[in-house]
Amino acid sequence: MTIPLEDGFYMPGEFEPHRGCVMIWPVRPGSWPHGAREAQRTFVKIACAIARSETVWMLAAPEQEYAVREAFAEENVGGGEAAEKAVSMQAAEKAVSMQDAENAVSGQDAEKAVSGQNSENACCGQNSDAGVFGIACAPNIYLLPIETDDAWARDIGPTCVVRKTGGRLDFETGACVGRAGRGRTESGEQGTAFECRPESACEVRGIDWNFNAWGGTVDGLYAHWEKDNQAAAAICRALEMDCYDARHFVLEGGAIHSDGEGTVLVTEACLLSPGRNPRLTKSQIEETLKNYLGAQKIIWLPRGIWNDETNEHVDNVCAFVRPGEVVLAWTDDKSDPQWDLSNASLRTLEQETDARGRKFIIHKLPVPAQPVCITEEELAGFVFEEGEDTREAGERLAASYVNFYISNGAVIVPQFGDKNDAPAVRILAGLFPEREIIPIYARPVIVGGGNIHCITQQIPCGTVSSGREQKPETRRMEETYEKRDNSYSTDAMQHSGF
Repeated sequence: MTIPLEDGFYMPGEFEPHRGCVMIWPVRPGSWPHGAREAQRTFVKIACAIARSETVWMLAAPEQEYAVREAFAEENVGGGEAAEKAVSMQAAEKAVSMQDAENAVSGQDAEKAVSGQNSENACCGQNSDAGVFGIACAPNIYLLPIETDDAWARDIGPTCVVRKTGGRLDFETGACVGRAGRGRTESGEQGTAFECRPESACEVRGIDWNFNAWGGTVDGLYAHWEKDNQAAAAICRALEMDCYDARHFVLEGGAIHSDGEGTVLVTEACLLSPGRNPRLTKSQIEETLKNYLGAQKIIWLPRGIWNDETNEHVDNVCAFVRPGEVVLAWTDDKSDPQWDLSNASLRTLEQETDARGRKFIIHKLPVPAQPVCITEEELAGFVFEEGEDTREAGERLAASYVNFYISNGAVIVPQFGDKNDAPAVRILAGLFPEREIIPIYARPVIVGGGNIHCITQQIPCGTVSSGREQKPETRRMEETYEKRDNSYSTDAMQHSGF
């Protein structure tokens, strides 16, 4: 069995071009109160915002398929204010109708529902390859029948690595070979280059880590995570990506952040926690990260966000905006427990250099001025299973504006109804001038324990490593869905490691 480093693969930066994004439909009653209604509406808005510039695959259990399609139809075809904010009116008019979706499921007009006119209507002129990989339920959004235990795509989905195979950046023609930047869209207007042309850029593979619900029997958040632990391989199989088997090592996607040039950020609080890899030393953990992420240097921040139940994932406290440049969650309030944690990370960043010897440019991004806490009403809506971590009214949640997602054309940033919402948006607008900043009220997500970055996992542009280009094939949609109970089932999914 080989490893990514030996094969020339490495983890790109999130700001580099994507093939698409994976999300998971929220239903778990111990995470999403009151039947997950508010969470589901918020997930739809986030997915639609991302789909403006890249494909979104929404995972859901088979019994949830109709509810997912209905939710997106209501958001995109209903013409409401939320739909106008999340998706352009032009895209909304082109949304797949419920009848089209039903026909696709039953095998009627399947090719029409996932190719031809509907593929051409994909957001921002992107050449979507998703049609055969799921059922179209909104512009550039496709449903994959993969069952999980919860909806944290960042942590249970595959971490993707790439290997450059040639090609060059050509933003004048809209190509997405390399980092995102300014160029001409298909309409000829000046803007972010959205179209993904992977054939000559790089190869892409996934990594399947061991997932144990953020701590296993030591301090995991629920007792059964078997479906979650099979999701990464299932996603790779569904998207026809080869997958490295790294199930000897416990890691979540939110525990790592890469600059795409050999530097990876982590926190000691998370990676050295006793529920992850207690038999490994810090140097052994670092060596594993380098081997699988193709990294040259690991930056160990001491802490994350206070009271973060993931043992303080790095993606909630610090993120790369480009190589050599990061945002750091910050507070000037010395009475806030976050002050000590953020200052410890600041001192580390100021003393370190990245893999190329550059000093970090550090931008402070404020945390919400008022702590975001669980209310009595929210608490009453949870239904916890035996062995699941419970909540308390007044419990402070790990709210952070750093928990944003960088899509091909935008930065989707959480909002909390706080006075620091607007300043956070302004700061990010200055850091991402080539992208639209899309603020979305995300309290229904933080109530579940994470936020926008936690519920998304990017799939980089490129060709699958077997040489199959990532574009629609000729097989019909019903052939894909006939495999629902076998090749796409997480219970039956086998690893395609090397």
